[in-house]
Amino acid sequence: MSHSPTQASTVEASPADPAARWPLTLLAGSALVWLVLSSLLALVTAIQLHTPSFLADCSALTHGRAQALRETAFLYGWAGNAGVGLGLWILGRLGGHPLRALNWAVVGTVFWNLGLLAGMVGIATGSMTGFAGLQLPRAVQPVLVAAYCGMALPGVLAWAGRKREGTYAAQWYAVAALFLLPWFWTATQAVLLWSPLRGVVQTVAASWHAQSLVSLWLMPLALAAAYYVIPKQTGRLLPGYESAPLSFWTLIVVGGWNFGRHLIGGPVPAWIPTMAVVAQCLLLFHFLVIALNFRPVLAGGSLTLQYLRFGLVAYLLTGLLETLTSFRGVAVHTQFTLLVPAMEQLTLQGALSMFLFAGLVYQLPRVLGRDWTLPTFVSGHGSLYMLGVVVSVLSLGWAGLAQDALLNHSQTPFAEILAQLKTPLLLHTAGQFALLAGNLLLLVAFLRSAAASCCREAGASVLRPASSAS
Repeated sequence: MSHSPTQASTVEASPADPAARWPLTLLAGSALVWLVLSSLLALVTAIQLHTPSFLADCSALTHGRAQALRETAFLYGWAGNAGVGLGLWILGRLGGHPLRALNWAVVGTVFWNLGLLAGMVGIATGSMTGFAGLQLPRAVQPVLVAAYCGMALPGVLAWAGRKREGTYAAQWYAVAALFLLPWFWTATQAVLLWSPLRGVVQTVAASWHAQSLVSLWLMPLALAAAYYVIPKQTGRLLPGYESAPLSFWTLIVVGGWNFGRHLIGGPVPAWIPTMAVVAQCLLLFHFLVIALNFRPVLAGGSLTLQYLRFGLVAYLLTGLLETLTSFRGVAVHTQFTLLVPAMEQLTLQGALSMFLFAGLVYQLPRVLGRDWTLPTFVSGHGSLYMLGVVVSVLSLGWAGLAQDALLNHSQTPFAEILAQLKTPLLLHTAGQFALLAGNLLLLVAFLRSAAASCCREAGASVLRPASSAS
């Protein structure tokens, strides 16, 4: 039997939830604030694509800096906070006892977000590194690594001290993500920032980091949320679950090695793009198992299952498109066009965010101990966000295809190309506006629910002594 998100607080309550309430609420609230900020910056960059003069006199929001700010706020602010919060909650629940060392998680969360804020100021003032997915100034990155270790500590302790013999796919993905980020992040900081490599090797390392950030950290956290929520919402065992371990190891082992598809035609050894083709073909098995395991969401009707259904379709399309564009014959037409950001939108907004939204919509009523106070806002967020993703991806895809056709004609002036792209870019801006509006609705719904939970807890603590005295 499935339940709507507005009726979830009394379903399968766990004794572990009250102890972790405020650390997990802090992570979720921080994530949603960064999500709204990243959506606002995405709207700015979308407007600048068809109106380059927009905010041209503001040095902090030129297109390059605004794009770096948007990327950082989304990856590390929204997805990082939300993913870690969901990972800790899942590991605590499936581990069989309340989370420990939560003070470390609170301190780590505070320093993580303060470090991000300082890094955003650095990017706005021109101190960014220039590497995709690693734009934060060099000085703040060691602080973020230390803060992340504090955030992840309760999850590691929950995994190491679990009381149950068996483990689940949600645990595998969550604990792998918690361990893998410090490994590849410190490695790439060492070779890109502190003792930088030179020439082609630097480009290879930067591309590997950008791919690993999504494939080995953020997407496993999102998949952990999906693997945990789907059986709870559908009341059914996942079909083909016996193949989940092979799917998990396929993603972990080869998920970061398809970065070479971004380097096709570049001054890199030929085996690197070829390796990307092999990695993507191997990952098709991972996507096939995910499609099989997540099949129950296709029959669900709750908002949580709608998020998961949309995210599943986007994730499978991402795998198919990434495989196609890893071949040189296709990459010739897709590289350096707006098809690349269209695929990025599909991956990050369509798949990653939708899985995280499903996890948050399911998690927060249980953590806060009450239903959503504004359920229509939560439903409105789902509708607006899905609409925004569809419009944005399709409009960027349209612009990318038109761009490819026009760029192949050397006689076409660049100004004419820009004029031909204006209509799809305006539609892309409308899609980003829908995303921003939807995210604002979800943030307001969260703040109202958190405030109501806080007031109820304060009222209960005031009444408790009187009731005990009587």
